[in-house]
Amino acid sequence: MPTYAVEQLDAVTIAPGSPLDGMDLMSPFVWAEGGRYRILVRGVPDPLGPHDPTGLIASGWSDDGLHFTLDQTIAIGPGSDPADADAGGCEDPTVVTDADGHYVVYYTGVDAARAQGVMIVATGPSLDRLTKQRIVLAAPPGEGNIKEATVVQTPSGDWRLFYEYAAAEEGGVGASRVGIAAASRLHDRWQSLADPFPIRAGAWDNWHLSTGPICQLPGADPVMFYNGATVDARWRIGWISFSADYTEVTGRGLEPVILPPPPVDRSKTDIAFAASTIIEDGMISLYYSLEDRTLHRARIRYYA
Repeated sequence: MPTYAVEQLDAVTIAPGSPLDGMDLMSPFVWAEGGRYRILVRGVPDPLGPHDPTGLIASGWSDDGLHFTLDQTIAIGPGSDPADADAGGCEDPTVVTDADGHYVVYYTGVDAARAQGVMIVATGPSLDRLTKQRIVLAAPPGEGNIKEATVVQTPSGDWRLFYEYAAAEEGGVGASRVGIAAASRLHDRWQSLADPFPIRAGAWDNWHLSTGPICQLPGADPVMFYNGATVDARWRIGWISFSADYTEVTGRGLEPVILPPPPVDRSKTDIAFAASTIIEDGMISLYYSLEDRTLHRARIRYYA
């Protein structure tokens, strides 16, 4: 079986004076553009008050992929009407570019009661000119909290949307699972398919699953660095690979790729959570968060 091995770990920092100063940081979606690194990142007030948003999404840039400066204007913020699907907060940004060169940003909108999350898309020619378009996916009855989009295109030109959802169980919504939907074109309606992979009894991912970023090295299958957890929500990052059309699982790591160190702040969550990847110099740069509070990058090498 192939191996994905971490060779270097680095902290990712945000320059002081940003609109997210003093907030917990998570969901760092980083990509390369124009000789620089760009980022969309979620900030959460700390402590989170009863009327605070569960997330604000800011944009920024870096020359080295580790030290980022954020723009002064929030890229995506909660709706002003309490009836808006994202009135309670905006979370988990994912960026793709359409055929016109416009940004297409998938994010999680949380309702005013913080009871439900839906997948929303915003588009625009620049990150400071994004317009919210529509709800992409909402949970069917008995399920909940559609979130954490990963969007990829197959070799035949159609698209797949991976997402996290709260699975239905007797008595209410239960553990997190990974779902997948398909569309012929990026702006078409998504049609849900059968779940792409299950939990594993007796393993580190035996209760919760959540979507992670997908990338592909030359000669390798597409790989997702997904998030998995036990019943007590100790989240780790593992890997799973797919056929080119994402219809079959071709490999899955037995152990986590990233195991978080003991939390610095014992009041924080024991969690490592993957958000985005960039392929550079024949290796994978994986951006993730620890404790739902700090940002990090792992440099990962693939061994066939």
